[in-house]
Amino acid sequence: MRLDGKTAVIIGAGQGPTTGDIIGNGRATALTFAREGARVLCVDRHLASAEETAAMIRDKGGVAEAAAADVTDETSLKAAVESCGKRWGRLDILDNNVGVSVEFGDAPMDSVTAEAFGKIMEINLFGCILACRHALPIMRAQGAGSIINISSASAYWTGHPTVTYPASKLAMVGFTRQLAIQNADRGVRANAILPGLMNTPMAVDRRMQFTGRSRQDIEAERHAKVPLNNRMGDAWDVANAALFLASDEARFVSGIELPVDGASMARVG
Repeated sequence: MRLDGKTAVIIGAGQGPTTGDIIGNGRATALTFAREGARVLCVDRHLASAEETAAMIRDKGGVAEAAAADVTDETSLKAAVESCGKRWGRLDILDNNVGVSVEFGDAPMDSVTAEAFGKIMEINLFGCILACRHALPIMRAQGAGSIINISSASAYWTGHPTVTYPASKLAMVGFTRQLAIQNADRGVRANAILPGLMNTPMAVDRRMQFTGRSRQDIEAERHAKVPLNNRMGDAWDVANAALFLASDEARFVSGIELPVDGASMARVG
């Protein structure tokens, strides 16, 4: 019960359809936090998906509610974040778990459009900033809080096939550092997690959709690229890293980037 008595807001706690028996980072984190004693507000732009995650938590005896919010709609996002404090009297943990890429038009340098670049930056970066904006007054007032932003190891990889996704995720790292130092005197910590090649619906199902390749083929290709045991991580690896950063065990940890990538970033450069 490492999060006993704490409340958490998970942005992106729902999950789209998947053809495999895999789970996304947001849902895995919500389930993990609840298992460790947190009361969890599951937030997603698809309310039914957020409700599904919340129901999975309640089925295991945990405490969870669901709320709908689109990270590009500040009114809905503000209402969802603030509702945690109103519902449970505190907001201890904010986990920002949203990211899009090719499905919103991300592309290589010679073909990416201004419209696609702006939309992806709005979702991946500014949506995170807005969620933090509305969580911070509650955390500052209580003198404590942990913000966890899910960036990506692609922020530092060379040769990434698209422009906007890695740019947005590297910008998130810079934002997280500023968030940490600007709120340290108020007891609020901020850290980023950098997942590497993961076996999640966003990573694998999206490639199936856009390439027409089989799950087995895509998984085998991605496994082979990972230094640690030639095997991708999964959402539970990201969730366990978030659990540490959210817990009091990380009370002196702020402003860091934590790779969860099977040693992939160790060979950068």
